Order: sequence, then structure tokens, then C-alpha cells
Amino acid sequence: MHVSSVDYGNDSLNEREQPTCIGRIKPELYKQKSIDSEDTKKDDVKTCGKINFTLKYDYENEMLIVQILKAFDLPAKDFCGSSDPYVKIYLLPDRKRKFQTRVHRKTLNPTFDETFNFPVPYEELTTRKLHLSVYDFDRFSRHDMIGEVILENLFEASDLSRETSIWKDIQYATTVSIAYRHFEANIKLFLDDTYKWNFV
Repeated sequence: MHVSSVDYGNDSLNEREQPTCIGRIKPELYKQKSIDSEDTKKDDVKTCGKINFTLKYDYENEMLIVQILKAFDLPAKDFCGSSDPYVKIYLLPDRKRKFQTRVHRKTLNPTFDETFNFPVPYEELTTRKLHLSVYDFDRFSRHDMIGEVILENLFEASDLSRETSIWKDIQYATTVSIAYRHFEANIKLFLDDTYKWNFV
């Protein structure tokens, strides 16, 4: 009498290899999804035109020279389908020193061509950020903030030894970012006043 042997080992191996109703967990798929999500977030960042400016450092006079050249493809803020744009310039974290271009009437592609000088020692440039805020002038109400550019690294394009032209996308300014700017400015004023009172 011949009795067939039962190979339990192979059956159990096959059972382990069978996918469940929800499928096998593949970590590489989740990793790819995470990467795709990050790319999507970058694509979702809304822009509202571009701005062109130049940077150069004057070693002799210890000044950062910022020239605002032009903006392109700004959004319309007026009922007539146009805007009255101008630009405010800060060299963060200092918000006390501020420059501003002239207002250009009824245009979405203004040419500013204005130069501003920020006194700053060369060794401090690595801790400074250039903040450009683009506004729409309104004679009868509060000016609308169109968007902003923050250049985190002033040496991003060159060593500033010669004039360098830079194009940047203008990012829409959210309510949160605007509120944060006001909060940051108020905190700095408070700390400055506290410092002065402590040493009077």
C-alpha cells in the first residue's frame, strides 16, 4: 500500500506568498507618493507675475545697491482691469529702514528703474534677507498687497562683486504671511524699546 506524503512545508510557503484581499504593503509605493506630494505642493504655490532687480555690493562705502528694474504680468486689482503698482524694499531683519519706488499708473508691466542703497557691513550680508513687497496703490482705501519676494540668500546668484540681474516669481501674500510680518515688526519694536529703557 502506497501512501502519498503530504508536503506541509510547500503549502505553508504558498500560503505566505498569496496576497491578502488588501494586497501586500510595498513601502516603495508610499515613498513615491510622498515625493509626488512634495512636487504637487511646489506646483500649487501661486505666483502673480515676475520681478526683475539687480544686486551689487559697494565695498568702499559698505553698501548693498539694489536696483528695481521692472515687473511683468502682474494681476489686475482695479475694476478697469489694471493696477497702480509700486514696490517696498526691506533688508531684513531691519524693518526701520524702508525704501519705496514711485507708483506707476494703470499698468501690469511697470518699468521702475530705481536704485536704493542699504548701508550694511559685508560680513553681515549672510544674515540678511531682501524683502520686496509689491503693492497696488489705492487713493481712497488701504493699498492692496499684490505679492512678495524674499531672497533668503543674497549670494544666490553671485558674490555681489559685480552687478547681477535676478528674476524672481512674485508669490501671493496670504493673510497669514501678512499678519506674521506685522507681528514680527511689532515684536522687534517692543524689544528695541525695552533695550533702550534698560540702558537709560
